[in-house]
Formats: sequence, C-alpha cells, structure tokens
Amino acid sequence: MADSEILAGGVNQVERVGDRVLRPTGPWSPAVHGLLGHLRASGFTAGPAFHGLTTDGREILDFLPGEVSDYPATPAAASRTALLTAARVLRALHDATAGYAAEGWMLPAREPAEVICHGDYAPHNCVLAGEEVVGVIDFDTAHPGPRLWDVAYAVYRWTPTTAPGNADGFGTPDEQAARAREFCDAYGLDEAGRAGLVDALAARLHALVHHMRAEAAAGSAAFASHLADGHHLMYLSDAAYVLRERDRFERALLGA
Repeated sequence: MADSEILAGGVNQVERVGDRVLRPTGPWSPAVHGLLGHLRASGFTAGPAFHGLTTDGREILDFLPGEVSDYPATPAAASRTALLTAARVLRALHDATAGYAAEGWMLPAREPAEVICHGDYAPHNCVLAGEEVVGVIDFDTAHPGPRLWDVAYAVYRWTPTTAPGNADGFGTPDEQAARAREFCDAYGLDEAGRAGLVDALAARLHALVHHMRAEAAAGSAAFASHLADGHHLMYLSDAAYVLRERDRFERALLGA
C-alpha cells in the first residue's frame, strides 16, 4: 500500500495515499461528484476526477501535483502569471458548467444561475506549477449562481483587494485596482459585470461571514476557531475598504 500523508490546510482532514486523495463527504457530495464527472466530459481537466468511495465513506479523488499557497501568498501565487492563469482557468470552469443542473448543493443557488460557481476559488484551492495555475481543488462549496458571484471572490483573493491592515494582503490600492482590471480582462468579464464588481465583492464577503457564523453555531469547531481568531472581522474590514475605494477600483475596471 502506498504511504499515507495528512495534507495541511482547510477545514477537513484530507489524506493522500499515492496518487489519490481521500476526503470526508457530506450530503452535498453526490452533487459535487456529478459535477466533477460533467467537467471531465466537457473537456475541463484542471479539476480532480472522482473514483468512488472508500469503505468508510470517504471520497476518492485524484491528487493534483504542484504547490498550493497559504497566506500571505507565496511569491508564485502573488505573481502576474498566477493572476492571469487563475482568471482563465475560472473562465474555462464556468463555461464548462453553463447549463448544467443538479440538486443537493451545500450552498443555496443564487439567481441568475448562469454557471456552477466553485464557491471558494482562491490560491488555497488552486494548484500551481511554477507560477501557472494548473489545477482546482475542493469543490464542496460549488453551487449554481451568476458568474459575477464567483469572479468577485476570486478577485478578492487573487488581486487581493485587502485593506492596508490585513497582513495577508499586498500591494497599494492603485496596484490592487490594476490587478483587478487584469484579472477581469483575462477572464473576459463584460462591462455590466465590471460595473457591479465592487458591490458584488462586498456582498460576497458579508455572505462569507454569515456562512462562518452559521457553521460555527451548528457546531463546526473549525469555523468557531476562525471566528475566535477574528477572521470575520478581517473580511468585514476588507469589504468596507473596497466600498470606500469604489472610485479607484471602478476607474481601473471601467477605464478605456
């Protein structure tokens, strides 16, 4: 039997055994497994394939080789190449899911349900080969929604649009605004999406805090720990910062 390794990060205990990853499942997992199969059939190969369940009920997925960044971002994850390739992979993911329908997701659908959102598209859920994003992992929070809902959170994480006091962030406000524009250019976000991005980003962070509180109240030790460490205050501060800097970001996003 191949050697076993517990992988760091996330809110679940994930075990690697050779070229497979074993992860806990939940009521939403059948929807995710169907999505992973659909992605493969559609030609999107940056996500893991699903290989069934273990005898103790864990899902068996491909291990995607490469590096995954924690925070603050590694130099590779903070690079312009990572920013642009992350946007292109997200666009390919969204395009592959347009029109796909299933029930039973962890998170509720949001209208308009244009695509299946990844729900947590960030450096900690993307695999890098050098500076290039080549893989996407952890689809537990996938759910139907508008493209902009996923793009907003991706811009927050990859730009990153963090307030000056956030130790996980980097870049001046002008640099962040320029990187947000580059991400949207690489994704191909339309003008309406760019015009709504600041509001969507703030709403997305407030939704994240709501989810954290709900999970902690339901007994999640991981989310309770995040709240105790003040992560929710960081997200709320970042949401307020983007709204304060609306003019700066929208000039970059909508300028010729």
